[in-house]
Amino acid sequence: MKATTAIVLATSTMLSLACSSNKQPSEQAPAPATRPPSIDAVAATAPPDAAAAPISSTTTVLGFDADPAGQPPKGMTLARTNGGALGTWLVRAEADAPSPPNVLAQLDPDDTDMRFPIAVTDVQLRDVRVSVRCKLISGKVDQAAGLVVRYRDANNYYITRTNALENNVRLYTVKDGKRRQIASWSGPVKANVWHDYAIEIRGDHIQVFWNGKRVLDHHDSTFTEPGRVGVWTKADSITYFDDLKTEAL
Repeated sequence: MKATTAIVLATSTMLSLACSSNKQPSEQAPAPATRPPSIDAVAATAPPDAAAAPISSTTTVLGFDADPAGQPPKGMTLARTNGGALGTWLVRAEADAPSPPNVLAQLDPDDTDMRFPIAVTDVQLRDVRVSVRCKLISGKVDQAAGLVVRYRDANNYYITRTNALENNVRLYTVKDGKRRQIASWSGPVKANVWHDYAIEIRGDHIQVFWNGKRVLDHHDSTFTEPGRVGVWTKADSITYFDDLKTEAL
């Protein structure tokens, strides 16, 4: 009798376990609901505004502050279009430098009329915006500062130049050593004060900006391949430059 009772109890227990293991998922208790993050939480983890992002790898700035004063600028090649002296490009400490303490200065007063000293970077770009702070110090033949783009060599490039003696900003091609004017703007260009100067080129579209104002808007296809960028002067111009910025477009 006792054995029969034990068999019955064991059988009942086995049936109970089998039923428990055969429960369908729908019969199990639901998992706790996951609450989606609030809008505020998403905003808090979002990346900062693009305006506050660091300078991208496609942008370079030469401020000349890490270069020793009295020495040529590092990372630049010096050249000259036409005759006369090559030019004396030196890093120089200036109290009023836009980004202290140094600027880049062209100090050779050779007054050969069509002498164009050039300093270009190693960056080679086709579509690019190049900007600089410039200060026209002195010169009897010229008081000029310029920006070069799509520079192939000393005889082939685009150049925009400003001149304090003529109060204008112009755009030229220099092809096979011959300079040709393709656009011009007349307006105030003061000596011995810092100015903002920029050129932007996309395809055949060239725009020039003087103190934040677009003063030239022109199309030209003389040079279509990538080239170097840099700064330029003319004749006996003594000119300072700072914060040469190159942005790939």
